[in-house]
Amino acid sequence: MTDTQFLDQAERLLQTVESCCDRLNDQTDADIDNQRVGAMITLTFPNASQIIVNLQKPLQEIWLAARSGGYHFRFDAKSWQDSKGQGEFFAVLTRCANEQSGSVLSFMP
Repeated sequence: MTDTQFLDQAERLLQTVESCCDRLNDQTDADIDNQRVGAMITLTFPNASQIIVNLQKPLQEIWLAARSGGYHFRFDAKSWQDSKGQGEFFAVLTRCANEQSGSVLSFMP
């Protein structure tokens, strides 16, 4: 994958995360504060816990940091998969968000 292709796919993912937060805030009482600064999004839940999603351009990866640990995702031409076999990005984000928020949230695009 070229750097341009990586950045295009990564930008789509970041925009989808932002859209999911907006949808969840509109349709539920989730109250997720999502702040984007460049290539990093910080999701803050009402209990003050955070999940951070950011790009690692030199590695062509997206990293997700949550209470349960750090995850590294690579694009496999279809979806972003964890490099250690933990699953697809949005499934992992949903699981981590549910654990941290204590709510039932779905970050599926």
